[in-house]
Amino acid sequence: MRKGIRRTKHVSTEVSLTMSEMFEEFMLIKKGEGLAKRTIEGHYQNFGYFKDYMNAELSAEEMTTELFMGWITYMVEEMDYSPMTVNIRIRTMRAFLRYCFEDKMWINEAIHKRFKPIKAPIDVVEALTVEEYRRLIGAIDDDTYVGFRTKVILLILLDTMVRVSELVDMKRQNIDFKTMSIRLEAADTKTRIGRIVPISTRTAKLLSQYLKETEAFSNDYVFLSYEGEKIGESTVRDNLRVCGQIAKITNKRVSPHTLRHTGALFYILNGGDPFSLQRILGHSHMNMVRRYVQMTNMDIQNQHNTHSPLNYVFK
Repeated sequence: MRKGIRRTKHVSTEVSLTMSEMFEEFMLIKKGEGLAKRTIEGHYQNFGYFKDYMNAELSAEEMTTELFMGWITYMVEEMDYSPMTVNIRIRTMRAFLRYCFEDKMWINEAIHKRFKPIKAPIDVVEALTVEEYRRLIGAIDDDTYVGFRTKVILLILLDTMVRVSELVDMKRQNIDFKTMSIRLEAADTKTRIGRIVPISTRTAKLLSQYLKETEAFSNDYVFLSYEGEKIGESTVRDNLRVCGQIAKITNKRVSPHTLRHTGALFYILNGGDPFSLQRILGHSHMNMVRRYVQMTNMDIQNQHNTHSPLNYVFK
């Protein structure tokens, strides 16, 4: 469209579509792109949040920049949501609005050009110390089924550094005790790229015991409930949170994400190289690996004492 020429409405019966009808057509395209199930669910969920905010159906004419910018203000100032939460909701809705304007010409305003993610501080996750991780393990009563399952999960999260979504989607058939590895299917990873994560002997031994205990359930998934059903991410988070409370870790969040950061830090401190760590984490860029490995001054001092260039000179 040339500068100075005002855009006119696309002459079509589709102009009369409601926002919900537009969204359903948009989602047909998204589903056709082969997006992960959780991504599709995220689109629906965030659209639902906006509809709850509006508490009314909208026509194309009622979809304005001011209305969507007001939603941002509401989330930030009235609901006091974190920038991360706000931005997740903005990004999915922004893709929908871009489709409405650029692809279908259902709306006249380029709302997506102003409806952008807000500035957010870099997510700093403080890793656990070795002593804190040992306290977590020690706080578990592994004589119970949930306790034993939580112990296995704690070892796998630290050892493989997988995301919680990847953990709950692990399948029995993808565990190879001969190669000491677990294959994560492309459909179950955030990046939609499959990868293989190695496991240590300690993890393999405990995982093998757990698989034998749950074998009678005949479920393809690894981590199961009492009834033999696949557990959800919230169950894992709740189990770890309770474990952290019992271990009296109150100054840090005990979560799957914290254990992913902790595992990455321990890997480097134990002599691992950042390039193999990048592959294990499943990141395509090294800058994300740097964010995971957040060393304290003491960590850096200890590493320097071991790997000082002078140690190489004066052997």
